[in-house]
Amino acid sequence: MEEQIKLKQEVEMFLFEEAWMLDNWDLWSWFELFAPEARYVVPATDLPEGDPERDLVFINDNMQRLESRVERLLGQHGHREKPKSRTRRFISNVRAKEEEETDLVKVTASFLVYRFRLEENSPFVGHYKYHLKRSGSSFKILYRKAQLDLELLTAHGGITIIL
Repeated sequence: MEEQIKLKQEVEMFLFEEAWMLDNWDLWSWFELFAPEARYVVPATDLPEGDPERDLVFINDNMQRLESRVERLLGQHGHREKPKSRTRRFISNVRAKEEEETDLVKVTASFLVYRFRLEENSPFVGHYKYHLKRSGSSFKILYRKAQLDLELLTAHGGITIIL
């Protein structure tokens, strides 16, 4: 039981640090949290359990696409984020389980991301699924899925931030 509590605390600290990086637009530090073979997925709202290999999804980034996304958001070509949104993330209901046979840490957590831009605000609500591997005293992300609970993105106009 003590080991499970320690693992949960380690994972929570990792997720809280990740949320801080994203809220502060420290996207290159956030990018460094990923392992070279990682994936970042945001399924469509009408097919939340969809397989990105065969179903339409909002985001299905490997590291090359993720690097391009970060470059675009921080560079001159991120037009939909000029001016940049202000965000505030709340992470809760964190669950972590280490699989001894694979050395993976599987994580689920609920999220609420408030986005403020051009006198509008919009909440994104959902849950995360992570596959993490240990890296020194922290973790590297192998898989990060942000599954929205929203049925429509009409009020949001799309996903222009990293969830």
